[in-house]
Amino acid sequence: MRGFRTTLAVLGVVCAIAIPLALAARSPLLAWREPIYIVAGFAGIVALALLLTQPLLAAGHFPGLRLFTGRRVHRVTGVVLVLAVLIHVIGLWITSPPDVIDVLLFRSPTPFSVWGVIAMWALFGAAGLALVRRRLRLRVWRLGHTVLVVVVVIGSVVHAMLIEGTMETISKAALCLLALAGTAKAVADLRVWAGRGRVNR
Repeated sequence: MRGFRTTLAVLGVVCAIAIPLALAARSPLLAWREPIYIVAGFAGIVALALLLTQPLLAAGHFPGLRLFTGRRVHRVTGVVLVLAVLIHVIGLWITSPPDVIDVLLFRSPTPFSVWGVIAMWALFGAAGLALVRRRLRLRVWRLGHTVLVVVVVIGSVVHAMLIEGTMETISKAALCLLALAGTAKAVADLRVWAGRGRVNR
């Protein structure tokens, strides 16, 4: 029975990620886009999808994986997440350098751009802390990393929801809600503000 529930949970995560990707791939808007723009856009969708898996892996909630294994996978997918964001930004810069420069300098008139840049820099900050975690006190590192991750998730969700692009609205909203719920659950369970939390199992 437990194995059946685990299988259903895995299928749920897969569907939450695969359905938005599949619907975006069928968007009629893709017919008017350059290949590099399409790659950049889907890199952004992949990054959004990883925001669902990352907290589940960090807190030991990913179905079928123990906490220690989940955290090892979390580190690998964290690198993939950073690469996806870089591909997203670089691809958009190739298609329109002035627009991306305006976004990075917070000069863009589009609100979704501001949220995207905030999320991007918070992600780079969280990744940077991960690289120097052994040089920091555990509580300081965990608190700093968690705060930055929360900013990443909230900023990314607002960024995605404000964009009217290739992603289908309902599946996008569902993925965003799941990412928010997964992050909130992980933060609550890890109790980083109390300096305690599960280490391994």
